[in-house]
Amino acid sequence: MSTRHLIQLSAPAAHFHDGFPLGNGALGAMLHGRAGAERFDLNLDTLWSGGPLPAEEGAAPSGLLPELREVIRKGDFLQADALARRMQGPGRTESYQPLGRLDWRYAADSRGDGYGRELDLAHAIATTRYHGDSGQVELSAFVSAPANVLVASATGGGPLALPSFTSPHPGVHVSEFDEGGARWLVATGRVPAHVVPNYVDQHPAIVYADDEPDPDGTVAAGMGFAVAVALQRTTSGEVRLIASAAGGFRGFDQRPSADLTALAEEARGHVASALTSSTEELRAEHIEDYRGYFDRVDLDLSASPDAARAELFYHYGRYLLISSSRPGTQAANLQGIWNADVRPGWSCNYTTNINVEMNYWPAEPTGLQELHGPLLELIRDLVATGATTAERYYGAAGSAAHHNTDIWRFTTPVVGEPWFTTWPSGLLWLAAHAWDHWEYGGDGDLVLPILRAATEFALDMLVPDENGRLVMSPSTSPEHRFLVEDSHAATSEGAAMDQELIREVLTRYTRLISDALAERARSALALLRPVAIGDDGALLEWYGERPPHEPGHRHVSHLYGLYPGTRITESGTPRDFDAARRALRTRLENGSGHTGWSQAWILCLAARLRDAELAERSISILLDELSSESLLDLHPHRNWPGGNIFQIDGNFGAVAGMTELLVQSHEQLISLLKTLPPSWHTGSVRGIRCRGGHRVDLTWADGTLTGATITIGDVDEVVVEVPDSTPPLTVTGGRRIPVHELPGAPAGRRRLSWAATAHARYRLTPE
Repeated sequence: MSTRHLIQLSAPAAHFHDGFPLGNGALGAMLHGRAGAERFDLNLDTLWSGGPLPAEEGAAPSGLLPELREVIRKGDFLQADALARRMQGPGRTESYQPLGRLDWRYAADSRGDGYGRELDLAHAIATTRYHGDSGQVELSAFVSAPANVLVASATGGGPLALPSFTSPHPGVHVSEFDEGGARWLVATGRVPAHVVPNYVDQHPAIVYADDEPDPDGTVAAGMGFAVAVALQRTTSGEVRLIASAAGGFRGFDQRPSADLTALAEEARGHVASALTSSTEELRAEHIEDYRGYFDRVDLDLSASPDAARAELFYHYGRYLLISSSRPGTQAANLQGIWNADVRPGWSCNYTTNINVEMNYWPAEPTGLQELHGPLLELIRDLVATGATTAERYYGAAGSAAHHNTDIWRFTTPVVGEPWFTTWPSGLLWLAAHAWDHWEYGGDGDLVLPILRAATEFALDMLVPDENGRLVMSPSTSPEHRFLVEDSHAATSEGAAMDQELIREVLTRYTRLISDALAERARSALALLRPVAIGDDGALLEWYGERPPHEPGHRHVSHLYGLYPGTRITESGTPRDFDAARRALRTRLENGSGHTGWSQAWILCLAARLRDAELAERSISILLDELSSESLLDLHPHRNWPGGNIFQIDGNFGAVAGMTELLVQSHEQLISLLKTLPPSWHTGSVRGIRCRGGHRVDLTWADGTLTGATITIGDVDEVVVEVPDSTPPLTVTGGRRIPVHELPGAPAGRRRLSWAATAHARYRLTPE
């Protein structure tokens, strides 16, 4: 068997983040690979603390907005921060919750020779093998989307022993019984009514409700959950465990259920249905479903041996997205769907100032467009809940979301310091995902209401500066501060990222529709202050030469226009392109990229900058310094077990960045092999999706393009950019196609165009 899609390890997991994650978008299980006694940490995508958000009371914070804007204009940034603190909301997001863990002794021998565990990314199956006293022992497991169950099968094992279930939540009731030829375990309980984020020192930090459900089984907060497990020995001699779960979430604006009897029946129903099928049938159904996504794209670097781990990391990122985000599930959070803590890192929520967006950067280009759906659903919900926030906090139309949200669609600025709380641009960034989904060929009906809400809000956040140019006020650069006298501050006007986001939103709205709002947007665009360039030629993070509090800060927000934005390009905006390169160099020289997600963003920027050496370095750092034994992305944190917090965004960002190294499509053309890393000298990729609805397969050898197939979207002309080193190309599509060379390509590149037929396939081959 090929090892291209196998993560193979020779020891059990030492920490949670060393385990193998399995999932179907809703039900998650982290496997530790313990010989003879497997541990499954279980999760459900809808299991969160809290309940629907109550209406806020008291004076609207927007009453302070004129004063805040005035002190910003005067340059009194310390006072601006003080006022910004008074404009924060009354609370914080809730936390994603674990169900608990199953510990299953599946074999009498817990030690043996030849131990190994592997995760097969092509089939989404984890396996542990070793040779015990009684012979070969093997446990394999998968989480099926069609059956909505975890299936674990052991051969060469021991007695038919039910697993133990341990939950971090108090008051969990566990029952065991025999029924229908299987041994059963059913556990029910409730999650907290409120959890304080792990970074906040507050007592009590975890609050459980003790109220009885209403007659309809619902509660104000603290939803119920159930876990059902069945164990049986089959006629083939295997011992198999089948498990599922149910939670009380009924909608972000609905009281959750704590009807534990009903939830137990729901979980048991999934398991009972699966028991009617053989393990082989469940496995085959699971593989067919999973490979329907996974097989759409393949990156093959097997002819470049030094790049083998990079290729595996690429496959793993796509595996994780398929496993943590499916149509009808919740969006993947900071840890996908895998978390073992009641107070997880940063609440395991949706952080909208980079992290949840990065989770979905690879969805469209790598053939997983349907998996983008859960994020788009979240965005539509935020348009609804954020309307009140826009009005109450800024007196603005449209909708606003700040840097954190959760399953209850929280949108207000949390209690905390302005450098992370005073950032009302979350929906502006998220709107880009609706736009991208449409540009790649998705549903256009999603775009307009999201863009309209973002445009209305953006226009009301703009004020004229001292020169009459429009700037967003208040404005911060996410999680970063600038030095002021002997202190530091965050709140000002017209920070680079906010200006980029507003320009992007307004421009896209005017491209999509012509109405009175579009006219306002065009007028604003004509006056919008551009992002500034400093005396050293670098793009400025804030308007004006302000010394950064952390020159090597992990966020590179001021470079949004380069990536994931599309405004800054080498041939279209060469001055800003060079300024972005200089700004990134400054960040790197001062230590940026020390978290997995930050390094993944650097990789994406390197791809756009055509910096192949930096791209190679970023991939190496991600793999060698910022990944766990099982290749899960890490956020180094000295106060966390093992010194690291698992944070899945870097896994996804790396896939997006590696895709951009090979194929880019943001300049109204298809760009091939733009930033090929030196170690990727020979390889192929197939199935990459491009803006405009195109799809690309390509091969290269010794760093030179050797062929490509392009299936185009609904256009009548194709423009393709290739390296100068590419031999003259013949384009065929049933016949030889006349090709024209176009001006405007950057140094070292050339652009070709030809008349095309919509949805036709064209083959590019060296003459």
